[in-house]
Amino acid sequence: MEYRIEHDSMGEVKVPADKLWAAQTQRSHENFEIGVGIETMPREIIHAFGILKKAAAQANSELRPEKMTAAKLDAISKACDEVISGELNDNFPLVVWQTGSGTQSNMNANEVIANRGNQIAGEKILHPNDDVNQSQSSNDTFPTAMHIAAVLMLEDKLIPAANTLIETFVRLEKENEGIVKSGRTHLQDATPITFSQEISGWRSSLERDVELIKLALAPLHELALGGTAVGTGLNAPKKFGEVVAEKVSQLTGKAFVTASNKFHALTSKDELVFAHGAIKALACDMMKIANDVRWLASGPRDGLGEIFIPENEPGSSIMPGKVNPTQCEAVTMVAVQVMGNDVAVSMAASQGNFELNVFMPVCIYNFLQSARLLAEAILSFNKNCAVGITANKEKMHHNLHNSLMLVTALNPYIGYENAAKTAKKAFKDNISLKEACVELGFLTAEKFDEVFHPEQMV
Repeated sequence: MEYRIEHDSMGEVKVPADKLWAAQTQRSHENFEIGVGIETMPREIIHAFGILKKAAAQANSELRPEKMTAAKLDAISKACDEVISGELNDNFPLVVWQTGSGTQSNMNANEVIANRGNQIAGEKILHPNDDVNQSQSSNDTFPTAMHIAAVLMLEDKLIPAANTLIETFVRLEKENEGIVKSGRTHLQDATPITFSQEISGWRSSLERDVELIKLALAPLHELALGGTAVGTGLNAPKKFGEVVAEKVSQLTGKAFVTASNKFHALTSKDELVFAHGAIKALACDMMKIANDVRWLASGPRDGLGEIFIPENEPGSSIMPGKVNPTQCEAVTMVAVQVMGNDVAVSMAASQGNFELNVFMPVCIYNFLQSARLLAEAILSFNKNCAVGITANKEKMHHNLHNSLMLVTALNPYIGYENAAKTAKKAFKDNISLKEACVELGFLTAEKFDEVFHPEQMV
């Protein structure tokens, strides 16, 4: 491998000749060999850095035109566009497990943008710190990147994924209207419910989760940029935070604003904790829905068997013909990961000491993983399972009329205790509710038929 010599305030460093990063990135690359190639800084953060560095250059051009010249702005902007598009992803090798402020990743962005910008300009006009990092500090850029990445992930990926599944449930509700089945509570038989009502519960849960995520999004639109090192805004021009937030909004199409209190923005991650709580709520509901689906589809002969789901792949290497609810299992595993990530996000957010939180990389790594995995799992579940759900009407009818909890319909006529005696006798003697009720002398056969209508109990 060929190398070139780069230098920083600590001296010279050998850097791979074909890479755009420089000395500080290389030092981090060598000093933190933890999860290399696996747990690298999320691409969403790199994308966000491209946005914020371009926005910062534009703001500096307006507020400090003598320092951010037209030539420098053009070079930075074009390099940032390549970062945003992902063209330069191979130049961002750093892992999550680095300094807790994300300083090395900020410098990674500064060095790559400066070197690529110089290539574009055809001359060395950009310095990573003096130009690309102008009016900024790692301490305000990394939390800004976190919020930009979080907003884009939730608004552009997770919410649309949830809405896709909601639309499927809306269709299934309409298609299954009027199909009455046995309800279940405590995994035991309960009074009847329509299948469309059951699906409406799934749909409404997801709709509420989307509402909660949207509520959590508002605080994430506040950006720390402009606070620089400790929140005072040292070395940044007046109104830099406001102008750069406007620029970020223009670049993303999202309504970002500058944080009202930069001391809070640098040290507290409460907005991410709150938003991840909403993500976790969605994961909890997806766990419930996926479990409902696999229970209802259990069988094919020895389970509930009340619905059919698509058969996507063989389910066993030893049992021929076995097919498993694999999409449900994938969703539930992702839900478990999200719940675990919530602990990591919460613990990381609790480590805001004095003027800075120093657990930011692990916080955003887990946050973005949760949102990304959940969005992809929901889309997979929708495509490969939910859209193909159909009711086994015959089995639903059989289970409904075999349910002892239909005896609840008799409460107004024979009372709770006599209804309980009827159910217990029917179960003990393996006879119908009608036979038990008549044998016990609570109702005549004719009166039983007059008042007992399971399909009207919904």
